[in-house]
Amino acid sequence: MALASLPMYDLEEVAKATDAWWAGLARAFRREGVRDVPVRLTRRGTPEEHWAAPDLLFTQCCGYPLTHAFAGTLQVVATPCYDAPGCCGPIYCSFVVVREDLRARDVEDLRGCIAAVNSADSQSGYSALRALVTPFHRRGRFFAAVRETGSHLGSLALVLSGGADVAAIDCVTHGLLMRHRPEALDGTRVLCRTPSAPALPYVTAASAGEDTLRRLRTGLFQAFADPSLAGARDALLLSDAEVLPATAYGRIRQMEEEAVMHGYPRLA
Repeated sequence: MALASLPMYDLEEVAKATDAWWAGLARAFRREGVRDVPVRLTRRGTPEEHWAAPDLLFTQCCGYPLTHAFAGTLQVVATPCYDAPGCCGPIYCSFVVVREDLRARDVEDLRGCIAAVNSADSQSGYSALRALVTPFHRRGRFFAAVRETGSHLGSLALVLSGGADVAAIDCVTHGLLMRHRPEALDGTRVLCRTPSAPALPYVTAASAGEDTLRRLRTGLFQAFADPSLAGARDALLLSDAEVLPATAYGRIRQMEEEAVMHGYPRLA
């Protein structure tokens, strides 16, 4: 069987909904004649291992790795649309989250603060935040320090503990937490939003042929129209999907290039 995973928003509270969504997707893919569709999702290994797997059939990928380390390795099936604050169709942003008691009213007030980031190859947690503060840096510096946490949940925890002052949290993650784990956001507030970009896409291996890609897309849209999957979609905040122009994810490289051009190649 081929490999399928949906690792990017797989909170414990929505694991059953994620499994139900995959079961519906898998049925639709099989009806369309896709071969070797696995019964269950793979949760072993890292997303990076999934993206590089030679037997990859279907997964999610952050837009930054898609346009950088895994460019040429993956191809976009479609971009999901989420019913979450901060999303507009297939476009999303990050919420700049601070502690409730932090005396910051705007972005410039964050100068000299400590930023928490999930990883340096994250669009939502790193690159979008860099794009936001680029106009305010001085000689390549804006924050007092930048601390890597490994996940958006880790960044939130560091902010709440006082180990950091601010983090950029993917608005879909934020929306899922608001719905399913609101206590994780207690003691925080949203200061502002980052610039927007295309949301995390569903992808398959670049080696998948046009026929397989077409069948995956058809099956995906059938699953979005399946009323029996409405509960799973609602729990996951999924509303629709779109096939964006091939150039759409160029916005992510553009954001990085603009930061570099203005002398701010890395968060600091």
